[in-house]
Amino acid sequence: MAANSFIKLVPSSVKENISTEELKELFLYYKDITGKTGSQIKWEYNDAAFPYEIKEKPEAKGTWFYLNSEHDRYNAILLGINKELVREDDGSEREQAYIQVTLPEGATFGDKGKANELCKFLAKKLQGELHLFNGRIMYFYNRK
Repeated sequence: MAANSFIKLVPSSVKENISTEELKELFLYYKDITGKTGSQIKWEYNDAAFPYEIKEKPEAKGTWFYLNSEHDRYNAILLGINKELVREDDGSEREQAYIQVTLPEGATFGDKGKANELCKFLAKKLQGELHLFNGRIMYFYNRK
């Protein structure tokens, strides 16, 4: 059974909307900074820190893509962008963007660990609200 995690972009987030291209850029940034960590400690950390290739199907352009791995401990992680209506305390509604991270049927424990790590990285970078696979919520924005 597939498992889902959500990064919600709340009004106090860095951005209120995000595109798949911006999300891919964040992953490339993550790959770059973990590579620099590897060079500092004299270890090829790139493959261990980000063992995936970013792939996108033509019909999914702009809505979702997936991270695919050829390593034996990893398989795939799907990422999509969508919006939902959220009711405010005063009764009004607003549209809120979110990033959905899905572990498909064939996902491994390695995929789940990496997905949690990547979700925390994205939520911290975007200052969003992270709804983890286990149902818990982490807040990476200033709450009033």
